[in-house]
Amino acid sequence: MAADRRSKADTLALRQRLISSSCRLFFPEDPVKIVRAQGQYMYDEQGAEYIDCINNVAHGQYHTSGWQASLKGNPGVHRKSGRRISSRKPCPRNILFFFFLDSSSEANDLALRLARHYTGHQDVVVLDHAYHGHLSSLIDISPYKFRNLDGQKEWVHVAPLPDTYRGPYREDHPNPAVAYANEVKRVVSSAQEKGRKIAAFFAESLPSVGGQIIPPAGYFSQVAEHIHKAGGVFVADEIQVGFGRVGKHFWAFQLQGKDFVPDIVTMGKSIGNGHPVACVATTQPVARAFEATGVEYFNTFGGSPVSCAVGLAVLNVLEKEQLQAHATSVGSFLMELLRGVGLFIGVDLIKDEATRTPATEEAAYLVSRLKENYVLLSTDGPGRNILKFKPPMCFSLDNARQVVAKLDAILTDMEEKVRSCQTLRLQL
Repeated sequence: MAADRRSKADTLALRQRLISSSCRLFFPEDPVKIVRAQGQYMYDEQGAEYIDCINNVAHGQYHTSGWQASLKGNPGVHRKSGRRISSRKPCPRNILFFFFLDSSSEANDLALRLARHYTGHQDVVVLDHAYHGHLSSLIDISPYKFRNLDGQKEWVHVAPLPDTYRGPYREDHPNPAVAYANEVKRVVSSAQEKGRKIAAFFAESLPSVGGQIIPPAGYFSQVAEHIHKAGGVFVADEIQVGFGRVGKHFWAFQLQGKDFVPDIVTMGKSIGNGHPVACVATTQPVARAFEATGVEYFNTFGGSPVSCAVGLAVLNVLEKEQLQAHATSVGSFLMELLRGVGLFIGVDLIKDEATRTPATEEAAYLVSRLKENYVLLSTDGPGRNILKFKPPMCFSLDNARQVVAKLDAILTDMEEKVRSCQTLRLQL
């Protein structure tokens, strides 16, 4: 395909004519026209190089191995893909069955169907501010979305986000994991009193839209106990944080302790390094219950030889280039500079240390200034005050130094202009 020779202004005009405004741009006041990418860098139409701190979809952007693999797909490659994923501990203990799909949203939609078939129940418990996908079924279990649309369905129950910085149980609480898990227990009991039956608890292993939150260790196992007693299953959404992004572990749910394993795990985004492929992994009992319906699961392109070949190539690159260990070392270094730990990092900007009021305007200003300094970053969290670092896993030590130096320079420049922006707090 020939390179797009349109100017940025012409491209924007064409976009405004043909694309719905609901498909939002990053940096809408001054969009960046990216024409190519390599590793952790992006390049605009003028050749300017940006450090990409946003892209959690690609572990290493435009890595040629994935495209080479797509030319070598063979009919048996999906079996190899399942074996390779199941080889990543702790999955072998009970996660044995795999469904390959095209997108992350399809994966979470299938997880919901699996949970309902297995339990015979309908209701779902989710965390506040959660986002699990763009299908109608997933909008319904995503408070981040449904609160601005049709509202909360009667079969959806929302538990507090296990945020030890801004939530009801904070870092000074003697056991925040138990306290937040008891909130889930309370939500479940309240639903049962109304005659509702719980099919599943859905949670991102590290809530992202909620503000780059790290649940306290032990929280998931406590929640799983309450959910299992209610007859439901635990679904771990690893779509943004799986495949070694947290550095210390291949799966982010492993941060919860070596004894915790979910009933269903969903994967996407980085599994294909930008190629449309996703996966649902589950236990034998859950898979068998789904099979017992007698209705086949069919997905036209799910598990195609090309997609699975790409997925295998991603796993090969992760191992060959030791990207998980790289995420550990670079993430630890970056958090020494900022405060904190991996390559899933949130910087919480607040106006006041006592009230921890989100510094929303200041965060937006920082993102804009960083773009002017050729660093692409974005905000998240309920207050849009969390600077989120989710770069490709090839992000280097030099990149970390450059980004923090630029951040420090901008903050120093802001001291006189924005005295209210007093504190940075890192979460992860």
